[in-house]
Amino acid sequence: MIRTALALALLTAVPLSHAAPDLSTVAERSGFEATGRYDEVVKLCAAFQKAYPKAVRCFEFGRTPEGRPMLALAVSKTGALTAAQAKKKNVPVLLVQGGIHAGEIDGKDAGFLALRDALEGKAGAGTLDKQVLLFVPVFNVDGHERFGKWNRPNQRGPVEMGWRVTAQNYNLNRDYVKADAPEMQAMLALVNEWDPLAYIDLHVTNGAKFQPDVSIQVEPVHGGDEALKVAGTALRDNVMADLRKQGSDPKHFYISFAKTDEPQSGFVDEMSTARFSTGYFQLRNRFAMLVETHAWKDYPTRVKITYNTIVSLLDQVAAHGADWRKLALAADARSAALAGQSFPLSYRTTDKTTMIDFAGYEYTRTPSDVSGGVWTKYDETRPQMWKVPLREEIVPDRQVTAPGGGYLVPAAQASLVAPKLRQHGVAFKVLAAAPGKVDVETFRADGTKLSPASVEGHQGIALEGKWQAESRDVGKGALFVPIAQPKARLVMTMLEPQSADSLGAWGMFNVSFERKEYMEDYVAEEVAREQLKDPQVAAAFKVRLDSDPAFAKSPRARLEFFARRHSSWDERFNLYPVYRTARVF
Repeated sequence: MIRTALALALLTAVPLSHAAPDLSTVAERSGFEATGRYDEVVKLCAAFQKAYPKAVRCFEFGRTPEGRPMLALAVSKTGALTAAQAKKKNVPVLLVQGGIHAGEIDGKDAGFLALRDALEGKAGAGTLDKQVLLFVPVFNVDGHERFGKWNRPNQRGPVEMGWRVTAQNYNLNRDYVKADAPEMQAMLALVNEWDPLAYIDLHVTNGAKFQPDVSIQVEPVHGGDEALKVAGTALRDNVMADLRKQGSDPKHFYISFAKTDEPQSGFVDEMSTARFSTGYFQLRNRFAMLVETHAWKDYPTRVKITYNTIVSLLDQVAAHGADWRKLALAADARSAALAGQSFPLSYRTTDKTTMIDFAGYEYTRTPSDVSGGVWTKYDETRPQMWKVPLREEIVPDRQVTAPGGGYLVPAAQASLVAPKLRQHGVAFKVLAAAPGKVDVETFRADGTKLSPASVEGHQGIALEGKWQAESRDVGKGALFVPIAQPKARLVMTMLEPQSADSLGAWGMFNVSFERKEYMEDYVAEEVAREQLKDPQVAAAFKVRLDSDPAFAKSPRARLEFFARRHSSWDERFNLYPVYRTARVF
């Protein structure tokens, strides 16, 4: 890559003359044409601790499937370099994570620069006196070491970079709830230990060619606790204002066209589900920020923008972190009182549309003799202001009422569910004695739809049905998950059957929706004739024949009508294996 004026400007903006030689990066020494391998992270982590032993602690918080250490740096001048110390001193924690998609590696190089400048007082002066910066340079470490040129062909620099997914082929930014990947399990343990006020997820976007250089999305803004939504909006807007002062053109929505490769389709903002960082952390009553620099800006530019974002975040948390932490703890208390209240399982973007000016480039869309489709070509030498639609009004969609007591997971499912609850730090109780018959709500699916293809190694399922009152036997070893806990929003997201990222939606309970026992047709014929002696059954059968043509034409459906009334019918078929209860155990 040709070194640009922007690269030289970045080198000037982040001078090396006073930096200890062992704290400089491959990116700096290459003029931001290259990024280092993971051994650089290992060396820098130790070097920062050695250079600043009272302000930096380098530690391992997990191991990858390929045996590499997952490293974090706790950085503070408060004396709080462990989670216990941060909690004791009531110091807000800012977690900045790079390389969840390891080809999008701006965050690693920008983070080390921002960290060094903050320690040296060159940027964010005094900010480390009021917070702990928890810096994870690379989350997807194994993916980082799948190193090569053009791993991201629609991205300008660095010359070589890592890979999007892990060695086990997991996309970590789809894994926050199901937590299949060992890396995610390690990250959740880190989060449970440190309880960061804000979790910053640093990315590089995909997409078309246009002029804006970064998007900043924060939650809670659209979803989550009402008071935190106000603070989340302030956090987002303050960071965006700081970036504008640095010459950026940040947007508050993900900059991806409503229709691929069609600029005039405009943009549709959305509320991320809990599989994503921004959808997940608002359920824990904490802030999450998704930073997406624009892939077609060169690497020096992207690193500088990411650097500016991190510095702004340090400033924001230093200025407001103590107050925001109090708001977050108050939100925990409100969540613990969620019983009986309405809770949105999903959100939708309305059709309300605003026309906006958006800085793009001239482009053409012509028939392609290669693909047979339409080829969009952008001319970056000819800037052009587009007038495009933006839909950004987001409202709750599917809503449910939180149970009065919590959820009961039968003992048969306890070994599946308990580890997932532990990974998220969700409180639950194992029932030491069988309570026997319990009045609960059960969900019986009257419609199931399996995903046509595997997603992240799972065949997902969408369930239609409703909760209804029932009395069920509950045995020893069942789990009681109380709603009265700070993570109540997360509990409902994980256990409600119609939540898009529930354990059930990811397929954990798919066997519950598979019919296992059958009656042979010749037997069903005899059973049917015996049942038809009952006038009520005969009348119901006739009504069904007269009102449902599809039923009338289906021998299988007609015989199943009688099989469902037989004692051999499996009453657990299509029964969601988690119950709601008004009772507290």
